[in-house]
Parts: sequence; C-alpha cells; structure tokens
Amino acid sequence: MNEFLNWVSQPWPWYIAGPMIGLTVPILLILGNRSFGISSSLRHVCAICVPAKIPFFQYNWREEIWNLMFVAGVFLGGVVAALFLSNPEAIVIAESTQRDLRALGLTDFNSLLPAEIFSWEYLFTLKGFFFMVVGGFLVGFGTRYAGGCTSGHAIMGISNLQWPSVVATAFFMIGGLVMTHLLLPFIMTLVGF
Repeated sequence: MNEFLNWVSQPWPWYIAGPMIGLTVPILLILGNRSFGISSSLRHVCAICVPAKIPFFQYNWREEIWNLMFVAGVFLGGVVAALFLSNPEAIVIAESTQRDLRALGLTDFNSLLPAEIFSWEYLFTLKGFFFMVVGGFLVGFGTRYAGGCTSGHAIMGISNLQWPSVVATAFFMIGGLVMTHLLLPFIMTLVGF
C-alpha cells in the first residue's frame, strides 16, 4: 500500500495523465450521452439556489445532477491529493520562468500559486481584490460569453469536431499569451509590485 501511495503522489507523465483526461470524453458520451465541462455546474447550482423566475435558470436541473457530482468528485479529489498525496519535492520551475517572475516582483516558488498574490494576507488588499475578484469576474464572464470553459471547449468540443470550440480554444491561448506578456507586467506595477 505504501508503494502505491508513493507512486500516486509523484507527478504523472503526460502519456498517462493525458489519455486519462482524454478518455473522459468517450466514457461520458458512451455511458450517458453527456458532455464534459465544469463551468456549467455553476448554472446548475444557481438554478437550484435562486428561486427567481430568471429564464436562463428555468430548466430541469435534476437531469444535470451528474455534473454536480462530477464537480464534487473533482473537488474532493483535489482535497485528498493536497492533504494526503502531495509531493514533498520542490516544484520545478524553469530558470528562465523564475527570472521572468522575479522581474515582476514574485520570489516565492514553493507552491503552485505565488504567495505574494494568492494568500489570505492579501485577500482584502488592492492586490487581492484585483487578482481574485476582478480576475474571477473576468474568468466567469469570459466563460459565459464563450459558451463554456477551457475544459469544455478544448477537451470536449474539439474532440467532437465543433468549430466554435476550436475558435474559442485558440482565443483562450491568445488571451493567455497577451495577458502574460503584455498585461501582467502593467498590472503588477499598478497594484504595487
């Protein structure tokens, strides 16, 4: 059992993790003609919790309860992995990336998220507001405007040969590059790095 836990806690190579993610699409289609995606779960939660007569939330959300169970499984899997299966080794970040991050004022490379931005200490500061609230709003707005999130479009939509998903995924990538190389240095200066 200990060997299994050691194996599971190590980073998995792309040729194992990639096919496992990719096989989710045909499994969902074969088992129940379901589409893979995470962002639609927020709509289901709102349909359950918001009693208003908003047309967007007027549908039979009970038929989509499987999606909420899927998201709950993803969340619980993340909790189990973080608490019991975390890799004690230092996170490997390319030297060139570390140099670029230092130029932006980030120096803590011991976690997946930069502690200078994503920590409870900065939650109620301009930094925290900008990155967590404004950033969260933009992600939510973009997901709704694009008709789905990156997992829905890039994994499910492209595998189903949907042209809008190809376009959306291309613009997700372009947006990420523009944000990283053009907007992030400006934003970091604006919020005080």
